[in-house]
Amino acid sequence: MTGQPFHPADPHATPMHEGTPYLVERRVLAGVPVLIERPAEASDVRAFCLVYHGAWAAKEGKLGVYSALTARGGAVVIPDAALHGERVGDTPPGLNAREYVWESVRRTVAEAPALLDALAEAFGPRPLFVVGSSMGGYVAQTLVRTERRVTRAAALITSGVWQEPEVRGPELRAFLDDHRPVTHAADAPPTPLLLASGDSDPTFPLSAHHVPTAAVYSEVYARAGHPDAFREIVLPGVGHYTSRAMRDEVLRFFLTDWPA
Repeated sequence: MTGQPFHPADPHATPMHEGTPYLVERRVLAGVPVLIERPAEASDVRAFCLVYHGAWAAKEGKLGVYSALTARGGAVVIPDAALHGERVGDTPPGLNAREYVWESVRRTVAEAPALLDALAEAFGPRPLFVVGSSMGGYVAQTLVRTERRVTRAAALITSGVWQEPEVRGPELRAFLDDHRPVTHAADAPPTPLLLASGDSDPTFPLSAHHVPTAAVYSEVYARAGHPDAFREIVLPGVGHYTSRAMRDEVLRFFLTDWPA
């Protein structure tokens, strides 16, 4: 039943963060299925936080991870990456596992501008924060270079090395070559970027992935005159997952520029 009054001291039971209620809604924006956690009133949205999940995952797995931002006026927007979740049926035949990951990244990056346009149409232009984990970190590192609407970005449990001998298709090889972070990192400054990894990650061993990626970013941000805009952290004992401490580091990093 709709339109019924409710008692202000005992309103509807809704998702909450530390006593502040928020809404969860599903939309399709520019053809992309998304879940949005946001303040109850759309007019209260002050910024977007775009959250990209990892390979073989789906948007539902990121619900609640960054919902603390809703109490600060954040609309936490969680898309299904291309070929994932509700979109797994779009997967082309004949891809090996690594080609599947990179075809998803390529398509997800290509559709991001239209998704951002649709968000702006729905809620109005807002500052944009982007966080991605694992495969989503590939997307975040690409968008920080290519999408100037990004206010801050965080790339978690990921790599900028992008050496992929199993990826053979010419479109995918071109994408890797055109966007490999350790080659093209100079396009990222001055947008603030956080690179966070666990020191026990078996998927992206620290010395082979985080260390060379962080070294290149540190150099290019310093050369551009913005050394403090790049931050790296390594969390002890953390494997290939977004830990609570890692999530909290992202929140602190984003709130540095969060609109009042």
